[in-house]
Amino acid sequence: ARVGVPGPVFVEVPVDLLYEESLVRQWYGAKAGGGAKGLKEAAIQWYVNRHLRSLFGGTDGLAATTTPRVAPPEPEPGLVRQAAALLGRAERPVLLIGSQSLLSPGHVTSLVAAVTHLGVPVYLSGMARGLLGPRHPLQLRQKRKEALREADLVILAGSPSDFRLDYGNHISRRATLVSANRSPTDLTKNRRPTLGALGAPERFLCALAGERAAGPGAWAPWLATLRTRDDAREAEIVQQASGLNPLAVCRAIDRALPEDSVIVADGGDFVSTASYVLRPRRPLSWLDPGVFGTLGVGAGFALGAKLVRPEAEVWILYGDGSVGYSLSEADTFVRHRLPVIAVIGNDASWTQIAREQVEILKDDVGTVLRHSDYHRAAEGLGATGFRIDDPATMDATLAAAREAARRGEPVYVNAILGRTEFRKGSISM
Repeated sequence: ARVGVPGPVFVEVPVDLLYEESLVRQWYGAKAGGGAKGLKEAAIQWYVNRHLRSLFGGTDGLAATTTPRVAPPEPEPGLVRQAAALLGRAERPVLLIGSQSLLSPGHVTSLVAAVTHLGVPVYLSGMARGLLGPRHPLQLRQKRKEALREADLVILAGSPSDFRLDYGNHISRRATLVSANRSPTDLTKNRRPTLGALGAPERFLCALAGERAAGPGAWAPWLATLRTRDDAREAEIVQQASGLNPLAVCRAIDRALPEDSVIVADGGDFVSTASYVLRPRRPLSWLDPGVFGTLGVGAGFALGAKLVRPEAEVWILYGDGSVGYSLSEADTFVRHRLPVIAVIGNDASWTQIAREQVEILKDDVGTVLRHSDYHRAAEGLGATGFRIDDPATMDATLAAAREAARRGEPVYVNAILGRTEFRKGSISM
């Protein structure tokens, strides 16, 4: 689970490890029928007893061991030096940091320092959102595709060339591509890098920073160009955020987020919009549904986050499609007294699917929902519910939701959304 590319592992634990030996022996004895009443039963008892002796033989002296420390795999130093040389010759570098760079939480502080020291314009994706806080001078959020196409050097740190980068086609063929990844497959898949460093991407960036003298103004003109474009797009978003459309609701949530907060993303169109608007306040404060947008993770992620960081405000961003997978977990939050705040972007549609389906197939079948009273369903499970259907009450309702959470109440906010063309044509294939 923790070696190489960490991931889930299935372990089935048999009953002889789950229960005391005496109880297991009793169960086996019952299965064998107790005292032998014939040759057949005697044979069964002999077999069961032999199995039990083998099962528990030599266990008296066993004791639990400590969990071994698994260090992140270090990249080859020679490759780091080569990457430093390539970066030194670049005029328009871009750094893209993906989820894999956050697999070593203990190295987050060093990673932030390394990124700051490098001075390269940086985009964050997936679980890396929040790494640099809300207003780091190197971080850019908008027009990433244009930046990658204009860059003369791109560093992918834990971000594969998959459909999110159009299989590497977002990066100019004339650009030098440096990739650091734990996976030998993802390192070269779809787009072979100029230099590929197998190892933990966060360790690669820390080592790369160690190879370069501090030069915060080295790419100031290039950064200024990207910043101007970024600011212009941010201004467009502000202009488009009107009424109760998803942009306006997400901007209201961003205004309400405290410094100590965790955002759990569980949705399609609403959550994708939020990724352009919300500014996670600190590292490890955006829990992502993953590369394939796995709906249904929200409540489980929020349960874990609130238990690990009880003092933080934990927010779940649901779409009205995704909330159907775990709405009943409101009961769990109530029983365990976990005051999370869930906001449901309710546009009565599977909008991320409908955008392309309706345009291409001219049919909305399977995508139409209702403006259901999800907040009332949550109230029926013991949570506190709010409904937002008036832009004038949005900020006040979110403030009331935060106050209820401070009292220890799980909160569900049903935000009735209008439509927007902000993400038109955004489906990646």
